Amino acid sequence: MGPRRFFRHHTFPVEVEQSRHAVTSQDGTEITVTRFATAAHRHADSPQPALVFAFGGGMVSGSVEICSKLVATDVAASGVQSFAVGYRIAPEHPAPAAVEDVYAGLRWLSEHAAELGVDPARIGITGVSAGGGVAAGVALLARDRGLSPPLAKQVLIYPMLDDRTCTRIPPDHPLVPFLVWTRENNQLGWGAYVGEDKAGRPEADVSPRDLFRDETAEYAARLAAANVDIEFHMYPGLPHGFDYAFEIGPTKRAMENRIRAFKSF
Repeated sequence: MGPRRFFRHHTFPVEVEQSRHAVTSQDGTEITVTRFATAAHRHADSPQPALVFAFGGGMVSGSVEICSKLVATDVAASGVQSFAVGYRIAPEHPAPAAVEDVYAGLRWLSEHAAELGVDPARIGITGVSAGGGVAAGVALLARDRGLSPPLAKQVLIYPMLDDRTCTRIPPDHPLVPFLVWTRENNQLGWGAYVGEDKAGRPEADVSPRDLFRDETAEYAARLAAANVDIEFHMYPGLPHGFDYAFEIGPTKRAMENRIRAFKSF
């Protein structure tokens, strides 16, 4: 069960248009950055905020195209244009390819902000699932490499952050048939990305509904301890990727929170 199933009856916002731009990553590989913007963005009288987006897919799958309706919906609802990076995936391209590719997209946007009508001091980064983990890595890379102006915000959506995470869910647990991302998926994704088997690491008991709950809460706590302003939302009982089901009440509330975050910088 993936995004395509949820999006079958979801209409792509007609006011959002896509344009593609070639960008060179650190190792010389050409990647594609897709701009999602409206006519209002393209003809704005003053520089506008923008987001760099990293798609999900467990480090081993996914694409900008698969997530395009989600990105366009966010752009239409928030009024903030988005630049989605077509980063390379594992195992063909292990670490640090994904983070370097998305950082290259961020750096390109920062350097070309004026011609794109973007305020370089109001560039944020966002990502879903594995893309959330990539986005977090890019935020650290931007800090360590002295990106200027610095990133204004990071919005991480059920991010895949920790390669040590496993889960103990009994095989007869009633939720097992509904898991979107399993222990085996997680081992496959991280193993392909970091290039080694993590199966022998200590297990962690986490929510059977979303494998990334505890690591996300820990990351939020560490940011707070470092005096970083954060906003953390947890949606109990909902599975990984629940926000692709647009019509359910919790998803609507989550999307409202997300759009508010996108508008806040």
